[in-house]
Amino acid sequence: MDTGITDFADFAHSNPVIPEKSVEGRRQFRTIWISDIHLGTRGCNAEMLIDFLDHVDSETLYLVGDIIDGWRLKKKFYWPAAHNDIVWRLLKRAKRGAKVIYIPGNHDEVFRQFSGLDFGGISIRRKAIHQTVDGRRLLVLHGDEFDAITLAHKWLAHVGDFAYNALMGLNRAVNAFRRRFNMPYWSLSKHAKAKVKNAVEFISNYEEIVAHAAGARGVDGVVCGHIHTAEHRMIQGIEYWNDGDWVEGCTALVEHFDGRMEVLHWADEIAVRELGKVSALAA
Repeated sequence: MDTGITDFADFAHSNPVIPEKSVEGRRQFRTIWISDIHLGTRGCNAEMLIDFLDHVDSETLYLVGDIIDGWRLKKKFYWPAAHNDIVWRLLKRAKRGAKVIYIPGNHDEVFRQFSGLDFGGISIRRKAIHQTVDGRRLLVLHGDEFDAITLAHKWLAHVGDFAYNALMGLNRAVNAFRRRFNMPYWSLSKHAKAKVKNAVEFISNYEEIVAHAAGARGVDGVVCGHIHTAEHRMIQGIEYWNDGDWVEGCTALVEHFDGRMEVLHWADEIAVRELGKVSALAA
């Protein structure tokens, strides 16, 4: 057992296949929340997440569940080098002194049995309370606890997972075509979800249930993931934040040093950066 933990911790000393960029003026945040990376699946936007991790730093990093997709890995093993590089970067942050808290979700629920333990400088917790610099107390949890389908009909959740992965395959094909013509990333699945009435109703109901549960626990707000929809709403006096995902939207939630919070849409950030490079070359 000790040997495995040692190997895991020493992974940060290895070299990634995609070298870490030396970026001048890396953006600094007090706190970053990311979730639903789904390492081990073809839908994971690994290169975009690597770009994000190479451009930002924070004192605290929350990994809010579904970091590794155990459901898919059980069916078919898929683990490209870029997925190793993400793990390397997360471990490296902990080694450099960042506080890294991992809250497993339903797709990586196997890690829930290790709640309360630390591996490679990463603390595994079932949930957490985060206090912002301006004093707000936020409950942080993955959110599958409030998904009736996941709780009561796990077989249906797996069927939905199969359909979702099929849609993500189409999403990859669409974006491969867009890359050929130098078009920016666009999420087909996110667009479809916004147009389907039942999906919109499910998301709204989920957000209200999560906010109500947070209010019952006496906190000021909640940060979760699970439904792959980045959002900020005030619901009956409770601040609801969802940090989104790195499969469809490629988003992260951040807290600035003055307590201000915002969702970063990384595809948009890359597009602005590339436009700036083009403008600089044209000048």
